[in-house]
Amino acid sequence: MEIFEATEDNYGGVTVNMKKEEPMDSHKFHTMLMASISTWRQKGKKGIWIKLPIELAHLVEAAVKEGFWYHHAEATYLMLVYWIPETPHTLPANASHRVGIGALVLNNNGEVLVVKEKSGKSTGIWKLPTGVVEEGEDICVAAIREVQEETGIETEFIEILAFRQSHKSFFGKSDLFFICMLKPLNFTIHKQNAEIEEAQWMAIEEYSAQPKLNKSELSKNIAKICLAKKDNEYTGFSAVLTTTGLSAKNCYLYSNK
Repeated sequence: MEIFEATEDNYGGVTVNMKKEEPMDSHKFHTMLMASISTWRQKGKKGIWIKLPIELAHLVEAAVKEGFWYHHAEATYLMLVYWIPETPHTLPANASHRVGIGALVLNNNGEVLVVKEKSGKSTGIWKLPTGVVEEGEDICVAAIREVQEETGIETEFIEILAFRQSHKSFFGKSDLFFICMLKPLNFTIHKQNAEIEEAQWMAIEEYSAQPKLNKSELSKNIAKICLAKKDNEYTGFSAVLTTTGLSAKNCYLYSNK
């Protein structure tokens, strides 16, 4: 019987990449899926991955009926997985963390760049520009981008000052948040109108003394680090460009020089 073309991985499994250009009805898909599982079982395969484009979402029910489950979903596809052996599966879990940044931008007058957001939990308080690191984006690049998007200020990345980890956050995922220090390259603010109510340069002492900010133990500790950095009493981690061991891809090692 006809079976699916699949790519073997390094862990005894296979991946099927369904093509949106090749329409398939549920009956044919189900028949081919059963035949494929039987063949892969005979070959001693373990984990089965099926990547379904959103255009083939009507095939999900047939796969689930055969024992597949959801692994993760993106805007254009859904990944389904299946474990053949009669043992607990060892398939890696979906991504567990989201990564965010907060940016400390200090000018030569000891003033910090701060914003007030139009909505969210931080309304009514002056805060550091913040944002989420995009897929494939380095932390140091994300910090520069977020500051430019929210305030129009171009910056140069200096170092990571600190980071915090929390759990059961965005969609139940854990969350990593990096406080980055940036050097401003211009000083005239052009705020983003969609999300930012106000933006300005503020004395860092005034920023750190906000009553609402000091109600949060975390925000208070971050403000203390910012004050210490202004007085050159704190050293963070610089971004050192290097390469990964096996694939030799460019990456950054954040270290204390």
